[in-house]
Amino acid sequence: MKLGVLARMLDLRPRGLKALASVDDFEQSANRKLPRIVSDFVAGGSDCEITVQKNLSAFRQIEWAPRFLKDVSDRSVTTDVFGQPLQIPVMLSPAGLASLVHRDGELAAARAAESAGTVFVVSTASSYSLEEISAVTTGRLWFQVYLWKSREVISELVKRAEESRYEALVLTVDVPVVGKRVRDVRNGMAIPPRIRPGSVLDVLRRPRWLAHLAKGPELTFGSLVRSIDPRGKESIASYVDRELSNSAATWDELVWLRGIWKGPLIVKGILTAEDAKEALQRGADGIIVSNHGGRQLDSCPASIDALTHVVDAVGGRAEVFMDGGIRRGSDVVKAKALGANAVFVGRPWFWGLAVGGQEGVERMLEVFSDEIDRTLALLGSPDFETVDSSKIWAHEENFG
Repeated sequence: MKLGVLARMLDLRPRGLKALASVDDFEQSANRKLPRIVSDFVAGGSDCEITVQKNLSAFRQIEWAPRFLKDVSDRSVTTDVFGQPLQIPVMLSPAGLASLVHRDGELAAARAAESAGTVFVVSTASSYSLEEISAVTTGRLWFQVYLWKSREVISELVKRAEESRYEALVLTVDVPVVGKRVRDVRNGMAIPPRIRPGSVLDVLRRPRWLAHLAKGPELTFGSLVRSIDPRGKESIASYVDRELSNSAATWDELVWLRGIWKGPLIVKGILTAEDAKEALQRGADGIIVSNHGGRQLDSCPASIDALTHVVDAVGGRAEVFMDGGIRRGSDVVKAKALGANAVFVGRPWFWGLAVGGQEGVERMLEVFSDEIDRTLALLGSPDFETVDSSKIWAHEENFG
């Protein structure tokens, strides 16, 4: 009997998605499959990537105050968001161009989110159109928009989202200009990707990725194709460069958006109490505490550090979520303890997608669910919804 066959029979060398036991495992596996130009696009941040690292390290500074001899035999990781249940308190953040890592892109992510009983937020910059994505799932979909220079473009996208049964709108406000993502500049990252001479060998070492790219859809922003110059004088990349950034946008734009969208309206990119209050005054129903995964302004606070300030400012008047640096189920529970209703992940679902398409994203969410469940048991708090700040060691009730 060959050694490899014996190893598999004895389960000494686990194979497949089940062998991936953490988000870190997904990242490492994805990086083996993707060329550097793409893996850097997913993992990279702006400038010195200080905020990227702060997002991760801040969670490590939070310590538990577990309580023991509690009955934790009947546990629940479920929660409600805008009055509807989530089977797992982890939602998929809006992230563009998912077909860069797998040809099924956002279609696979939408189906995986439905399977897991959670929300998928479709990015304006998705590879597939918002209609194509809604056609493959009956799950919960939200749609993300920017404050483009053209209100016509925003109005059209909002109307299409409503017609395609998207239940909520997520407005990203932290992009008055696009951050300088140094890795992308060095690699010559563009849409479509330009393979520089120095990257050729690295790309050729990933023949499966090349095959995926060749068999997949044209790499473009699917929801924006209608908005491009019909005479073909402008590429979609140059259109986005010209229209995406709107440095003249003000809070009045949120009031206008509130007027044309009747469903839940969530503002993403809030880091201060002052901006949280401004958002609520102008009609927001929810806040996502976020520093854009460290991809915009560098040297911002970690999202988890900003969370409590925003929660205090909101005072229960809206639902509060967060993203940034979440890599473990315990991170999700920490965010809940500090006031978040639920969380979003971006890079982790890209890594899951790269590793195994829909099944990869499903397995990634399963890992989160298992880790949340285990954390609740070890914390002595069987119900995710009842976790509060008393579970954090720094809380004053744990002293004296």
